[in-house]
Amino acid sequence: MAQLKLKTKKAAAKRFKVTGTGKLVRNKAYKSHILTKKTTKRKRGLRKDTVVDSTNVKTMKKILPYL
Repeated sequence: MAQLKLKTKKAAAKRFKVTGTGKLVRNKAYKSHILTKKTTKRKRGLRKDTVVDSTNVKTMKKILPYL
């Protein structure tokens, strides 16, 4: 009997990437609107992507089985 394939959550696949070392990378939140009250320094920091926190990695790997 053939083993079932796992489905990738497409919404998550669009938001996460894997680095060369296998870590998950995501973009930061709070950069889409109401930018006038945020400082330039803060907005500049939000441009950079970050590594997903270790507490969430297990869940993300389950959602993204082939990533």
